[in-house]
Amino acid sequence: MSRNQNEKRRAKKQSGRLTNKIGKSNSINHGTPEKTSEIVKISEFGHRGDGIAKLKNGKNCFIPYTLPGEIVKIEGTKNKYNLLEIQKASKNRIEPFCPHFTVCGGCKTQQLELSAYRSWKHGIVEKALKNQGLDVAVDPLIDAHGIGRRRVSFHAKRDNNRIHAGLMKYRSHEILDIDNCPILVPALSQGINIVRDIARVIPHRSKPLDIQLTASENGIDCNINGCPIDGSTLFIEITELARKFNLARISLNRDVIIEQNVPVISIDDTKITLPPASFLQPTVDGENILASLVLDHIRDATHIADLYCGIGTFAIRMAKWAAVTAFDNDTLSIAALNKAINHAQGLKPVMAVERDLAREPLFPKELKKFDAVVFDPPRSGAKTQAEQLAVSNVEKIIAVSCDPASFALDASILNKGGFILKRVTPIDQFKFTPHIELVAKFERA
Repeated sequence: MSRNQNEKRRAKKQSGRLTNKIGKSNSINHGTPEKTSEIVKISEFGHRGDGIAKLKNGKNCFIPYTLPGEIVKIEGTKNKYNLLEIQKASKNRIEPFCPHFTVCGGCKTQQLELSAYRSWKHGIVEKALKNQGLDVAVDPLIDAHGIGRRRVSFHAKRDNNRIHAGLMKYRSHEILDIDNCPILVPALSQGINIVRDIARVIPHRSKPLDIQLTASENGIDCNINGCPIDGSTLFIEITELARKFNLARISLNRDVIIEQNVPVISIDDTKITLPPASFLQPTVDGENILASLVLDHIRDATHIADLYCGIGTFAIRMAKWAAVTAFDNDTLSIAALNKAINHAQGLKPVMAVERDLAREPLFPKELKKFDAVVFDPPRSGAKTQAEQLAVSNVEKIIAVSCDPASFALDASILNKGGFILKRVTPIDQFKFTPHIELVAKFERA
């Protein structure tokens, strides 16, 4: 068999598997304009994990689950296009490991070979910096998936006597029923069973429940959002579920209903109690890698401001040699940090302060006492705080970000204020998705 025949056979085989699933899940027409089809060539990979192609009319379109160089048949309207058939597959296409790939709205790139995948993710960071005029070499991508993600948000709904539980379908508000998610840590392998049983005891409502599960050192912590009734009326049922699955804690909308074991994680030698539904780095490897980079960049500081500190992922580690003042707008996270440092030994002074830095940033006068700043803002970035840092007398800034585009905007503000971006390191915790994190080091010119 010739090389061309092999390529065609492989393309047809993968195309059949992919488009059968995509067609079943994403081809619903609710009075939308009539769909058209055409054959296009995928020119590049977009930052959201979709292939980009040029239509006959000259406009670009985004085709999910395609790869650069592929010849594909697509169908859609002027706004959305779906894959119908892969006529020529990329040499970088591999077999996805999850049976729900292309139907589930989570992973976007399981079909991409590892080296090409790493190059794409590295390029997302490079392009974001370039778009803001920032010229800096980006370190190689660090894989931080480890044994899997330790936190997940599942969705569940009771429809008459049928329970739907899983993740949302791609481009849909419909729940995809699954038995397990293969990218989670083994401790969450029973997650779907937990979620289904929770949905059985909670009264019917039109919107799905959002059920957050976190694997702590003392068991699974569970927080239920969207429950239509007060948790006290479900105490007996919730208690039975906690015992059945040996759950550490169950909360409704962050209000604790039952706590069999205190859900804790370790930050070096310090034990910290997780607040319900608190922010936590998605993988253990990811947290350790981020912390290691931050600490390496800031070893010579003596008084550090830790902005958007959460439960103290960096603050507690830095307090082994430096005084730290930590700020966050989440009341429960600040309370957990204060409790942890009150029982910790061998730390320099740590002050944890509740403050909304988006509305009330630290101003230059307040920043004078710090010789270094660490900030780890939400996905939207830290524009307001970056503007104040740019006109402060701080000499060194370490930025942690989960969004290269918002980071690049913050970095350009600091750059205009006299900071030089010295180093950027991308870290891949959300593997097989377009999300990527990074650690960056800034110094005064």
